Parts: sequence; structure tokens; C-alpha cells
Amino acid sequence: MKAIKQILFASLLSVMLHACQWKLPGGIGSEEESADISVARYDRLQSRYLTTGDFSALQSMNTTYPMETRTLVENVLQLGTVDLPDINERLLRFYQDSTLQTIIADVEKQYSSMDDINKEMSETFRKLRKEIPDIPVPVVYAQIGALTQSIVVGDGTIGVCLDKYLGSDYAIYKRYYLDYQIESMTRERIVPDCLTFYLLSIYPLDSSGSSTQVMRDRHIGKMMWVVNKLMDRKVFDTPYVKRTERYMQKHRKLTIEQLLLTHNDK
Repeated sequence: MKAIKQILFASLLSVMLHACQWKLPGGIGSEEESADISVARYDRLQSRYLTTGDFSALQSMNTTYPMETRTLVENVLQLGTVDLPDINERLLRFYQDSTLQTIIADVEKQYSSMDDINKEMSETFRKLRKEIPDIPVPVVYAQIGALTQSIVVGDGTIGVCLDKYLGSDYAIYKRYYLDYQIESMTRERIVPDCLTFYLLSIYPLDSSGSSTQVMRDRHIGKMMWVVNKLMDRKVFDTPYVKRTERYMQKHRKLTIEQLLLTHNDK
């Protein structure tokens, strides 16, 4: 319990921005020309090792998913570097917290299948590639992040922390989050969140430090509007999404790619 409290973030928005700034050298597999996406189940290896201490699961984590393991240990949990002699024991001990063990079990139950997410992810990325043909199709993997991040974006990869998508009625969330935060921690938000964070990583705001909060809010609002458009439903409904909608109504010839590249949409 103490471990969870120590790593909870201050706000969902700040985590979104921070996660999208991570750049990881590599990822699972190689980039595919097809937009078909099947979420790699790294979380299942995690579950085996963290609940039973299965050494073969740990070996697979380190050999099949080395960068994902490094990201989890060093960036998400901040337990130290992966080359520390006792890092495996640290990782195992960290997840022995009773709350985390409950979360691991609940993830395994709720996400025994991700076929619906694979289908929706593939369909949406196909739409995105019609709008922006050159955009790379990411490799997506699932993990259990101990209630730290929601989505972790690297170079060509998207990591989905399933522990942050267990439902708005999930009892454990009520201990750590406000009601408005819990509303978005659902299975239905996985695909739109992945798209938003991924677009933010490809079309980042100026990182020189000169951007104001209003500029950042406007930029995120554009990404959210694009996601609404691609998913053909109003996932996000913020003042800056509405602002982008008004802007696009005035500039009907503007493409999605042009919108994402422009910084003067007043």
C-alpha cells in the first residue's frame, strides 16, 4: 500500500505529457506495413513472475521483451537500473504488496481476451493511415504498471498499463483517485488514449520551454479532436476540442495532417 502511494501521479494530464516524452531505443518486433495490430501480452509474463516467482517467465521478460522490461523497471516503477545485481528481487518484492497482487489477478480476469481491442485498434489505425499514409504503425504491448502510468509511448511502441483500465466502478481506484479521473479508467478508453498519446509523440509541441499552458491545452485539444474523428464518436469533450471543431468548420479544406502540423489555429 505504501509503495502505491509513493508513486501516484499528481494529475492525469501531467502524466499524459510526461509519458509521451519518453523515447525508447527499440521495441517489440519490427514495423509492419499493415495497420493490423495485435496487442503483445507482456502482462501475462509479468503476472506469472510476480505471483509465482516463475524464473522462466522472468527469462522471457528479459530476452523477448528487453526494452519493455527496462522501461517498466527504470521509468515506470523507478526501481533502479536493470543491470543491478538484485533488480529482479526488487521487482518481485515491489509487487508483493497485497493491493498490487489483487490488481494483477483482476487484470488477468478482465483481460483474458483483448480481441475487441485488437479489432478496434486495427480499424482506427487503418483510418489514420488513410489520412496520413506515411505515419508509422506502432507495436502495442500490455503491461501492469502499478497504478503509475496509463500509456507509455516509445520509438514505435505503445505500452498499455492495463491496471489503469479496470473500470469506473473498480473499488481500489476509489482509494486513490477523484471521481472525474475514475470515469476515464475504462476498457473503452484504451484505444482512444493510445491514439492520443501516440499522436502527441509524433506531433509534439515545441519542447524549447516557451510553450504556455494555453498552447499545450490547444495542442492536446487538436489531438483529441482527431481521435474523435477517427473513432466516429465523441470520446473527448473539452473546451479545446470544441475550439478545434469550430476551427475546422471554418477551414473545411484543411486535412487532418495539416491541422496537426499547424501552430497558428486561432
